[in-house]
Amino acid sequence: MKQTNDLMKRINERYSKMSKGQKMLATYISEQYDKAAFLTAAKLGQTVGVSESTVVRFAMTLGYGGYPEFQKDLEAMVKEKLSEAPEQTVIYENLENAKVLDAVLMSDVKRIEHTIRQVDEQVFEMAVDMIHNAKRIYIVGIRSCAPLAQFLSFYLNVMYDQVKLITTNSASEMFEQMMRISKDDVVIGISFPRYSMRTLKALEFANNRSAKIISLTDSVHSPMNLYSSCNLIAESSMSGLVDSLVAPMSIINALIVALSKKRQHQVLKNLDELEKLWDQYQVYGSDELEYVSDAMKFRYKRPEGNE
Repeated sequence: MKQTNDLMKRINERYSKMSKGQKMLATYISEQYDKAAFLTAAKLGQTVGVSESTVVRFAMTLGYGGYPEFQKDLEAMVKEKLSEAPEQTVIYENLENAKVLDAVLMSDVKRIEHTIRQVDEQVFEMAVDMIHNAKRIYIVGIRSCAPLAQFLSFYLNVMYDQVKLITTNSASEMFEQMMRISKDDVVIGISFPRYSMRTLKALEFANNRSAKIISLTDSVHSPMNLYSSCNLIAESSMSGLVDSLVAPMSIINALIVALSKKRQHQVLKNLDELEKLWDQYQVYGSDELEYVSDAMKFRYKRPEGNE
């Protein structure tokens, strides 16, 4: 990912000094570079909502001699992305529908196996401790990573009081939700190619406020690691139409289990309270197809004393 990394580095280094229009271009290109690569300067400006001259100045701000030179790097980025798993894409296209399920599942198994070999257990334990000891927990995941962020947020909310899922489509709203962040807090940034500039800017903002930062991304070379002191690596390779997020989800599951072990007493207390609320307001009673016995609802042994 050398071309991708170099261009993202250029954008990030110059982002704070860019004009509003240039920042709009930076965000669009970081998230949609495969589309931007095939647009003329005029068409790119029209797509983003800026003038053609702003596009040209943006390219020159990044150190290019002009837009054609900048576009050449964009095209190289697209070729890099497509070359990551071309054989897999072709295999899927030529498979009969009956074979697709097996092929995709086996591909996901391999990604989890690769992730097991890459993940650092000490870094994982560090992430668990950082989350557990934080005053507030912020979770940032944009675009295809939003479901991962929502899943993690759902379960952390069962365990902790101060969990904030950043849900926004604009950088200004994102900063408004993070404006109270401090050194006692932790931010979990989740991003995979195509990397989100908004997520990167959220981590930069948190870093400037001295908050602790955890990244969940695909490589040690990911731009998400620029501001993170704790990098969780999970493989996410293109397999045709979509990127597989199975391995990142497995890392998230592991985080949830490890944290629940640290908060067993509080988790049980919160679940008991939720059960009472669900019964009181008939949240599930009227539409359950089959009731599950109390013994099956939660299998943690209740610890003696408090946390």
